[in-house]
Amino acid sequence: MKEISVSGQKRATTGKKATKELRKEGLVPCNLYGEKKAENGLPEALSFAIPAAQLRKVVYTPYVYVVNLTIDGEAHKAVIKELQFHPTTDALIHVDFYEVSENKPITIGIPVKLVGHAQGVRDGGRLNQAERKLNVTAPYKQIPEELEIDVTELKLGKAIKVAELSFEGLEIATPAQVVVCSVKATRASRSAAAQAAE
Repeated sequence: MKEISVSGQKRATTGKKATKELRKEGLVPCNLYGEKKAENGLPEALSFAIPAAQLRKVVYTPYVYVVNLTIDGEAHKAVIKELQFHPTTDALIHVDFYEVSENKPITIGIPVKLVGHAQGVRDGGRLNQAERKLNVTAPYKQIPEELEIDVTELKLGKAIKVAELSFEGLEIATPAQVVVCSVKATRASRSAAAQAAE
């Protein structure tokens, strides 16, 4: 996985008024969840803020990053757990991070890259990618930047489901019956098949 470094500062106050002020200053309110648990057993959040400009590279990209967070001089390694955007302006308004360690597995969505030229496309069909990301579980150091799926043998009218896939060192968390990609017949391929039948 790619790594990126960002730095932020702890938030002294939380709540609507405080977060509004932060956003006016070009900062994005964030929470970091990790091993630490509160008295009620729920994960305890470390509240902090990061300049919006620093988050652009991490948020507006197809890649998944391990984020090296420095919060008031303290170092943390994390991945993005959840992003919240403003409903009308699409501005980033909140980020939840999840702390990672080298040995503890995490579940995260990784981009899918289809490689090869499908047999069904050579026969006149159209390749359709239904899933852009698949959820995988592994320690973060074992997780690749993308998941390559070879479609060379994929025939017209056929599909590749999650159940048919395996990646070394990774457990696939996306349900087995999910279709990742398929080759659909086009009008041209149907008429070619009809002519061949005649």
